[in-house]
Amino acid sequence: MSSGSLIRLGCGVLILCLAVAQKTRGQVVPAGDQGGLMLSVGVAASGYTLSYGEQELLGYSAFFDADTRRHLGLEAEARRLEFHNTDDITATTWLGGVRYFRNVGRFQIYGKGLVGFAHANLEFGLGHANSLAIAPGGGVDFILKRRTHLRLADFEYQVWPQAVYGSAPAFKSIGISSGIRFRVF
Repeated sequence: MSSGSLIRLGCGVLILCLAVAQKTRGQVVPAGDQGGLMLSVGVAASGYTLSYGEQELLGYSAFFDADTRRHLGLEAEARRLEFHNTDDITATTWLGGVRYFRNVGRFQIYGKGLVGFAHANLEFGLGHANSLAIAPGGGVDFILKRRTHLRLADFEYQVWPQAVYGSAPAFKSIGISSGIRFRVF
């Protein structure tokens, strides 16, 4: 075989290898993705104003956060408002959605958009209101330790578009919660 034939054969093999080659992946995880998913659970005390009767209600909530290293996560929460009412009005919400967070020193600042189900028992047992609930919000956590955060303030504005009772328009609710959050892993 002549040297020209060997060069052509070598070039042909190289072109064939490049044509069928696939992208290879190393075993090192990029720095922005190390650690994967962080799961946290928490509880909070809540104070809300419900537009129906301008009721100021107190209650409690439990929440679950699943965050990634890319500052995006999911949040699910359940809230029950049943205290400090004079007309036997209670409100319960089950919400879930996305959240975006950033750590600034020892603080974690976040915004969220939640959607879910809302239920209210109306005054003196006269009826019930069930609705879809849409709830944008945000807040600030203080990082006590690596796995423990104090939820200083969690603000939420809820709209219940389907909750109509008589001539009352859709319910609205605005409130704040404070509590503690523990990172499970």
